[in-house]
Amino acid sequence: MSDKSQLSLLDRCLIQFDQALRSCVPGSSHAHRSSPAASQQDAELSEIDRKHAAGLMRINHTGEVCAQALYQGQAATATLNDVRQSMEQAAAEEVDHLAWCEERLQQLDSQPSILNPLWYTLSFGMGAAAGLAGDKWSLGFVAETEDQVCEHLEDHLRQLPEQDVKSRAILAQMISDERQHGDSAREAGAAELPAPIKTAMTTVSELMKKTTYRI
Repeated sequence: MSDKSQLSLLDRCLIQFDQALRSCVPGSSHAHRSSPAASQQDAELSEIDRKHAAGLMRINHTGEVCAQALYQGQAATATLNDVRQSMEQAAAEEVDHLAWCEERLQQLDSQPSILNPLWYTLSFGMGAAAGLAGDKWSLGFVAETEDQVCEHLEDHLRQLPEQDVKSRAILAQMISDERQHGDSAREAGAAELPAPIKTAMTTVSELMKKTTYRI
């Protein structure tokens, strides 16, 4: 992986802008791994079940947009090269999730949230602030984020129609990957975040889920 610390400020800004476009513009993200849904048989869903599944997968897609922004923001302000590279690697792995969710939305005759640029901007700012606070707090932010992501993915698994095996396969793999990212952050020295920060993160997450379920 190239050392972005040697790049000019303009180069780094252009890279970040390109990453934002890749995260927010439909069709711009391409998975390196095949979607877990590819090996599953498609099932007939009622109109109500299809719309509900699409709403849940839209939330999950926006969650991955936010994850991209968080990691990129943290990478931009991390002080240690190994932490910066770890954030960039995690962001690259999350691209698979982004592409899988977008593909599933298309299969459900739906589309990503129109609010994704807003959520990307807010998440990038939160990630950058976490990075400025110090690498151990930045890693702690990753660990807590991944914990909360796993919780809402598990909740969505319970909510998805039983016959929607394609969406279920995607979420199951995402949970496995997110847990690994959280464990890696703790092994790298993540600090435990104060309770008020955890609560604030949960509040923002709930707001995102409520708004993106329909739009």
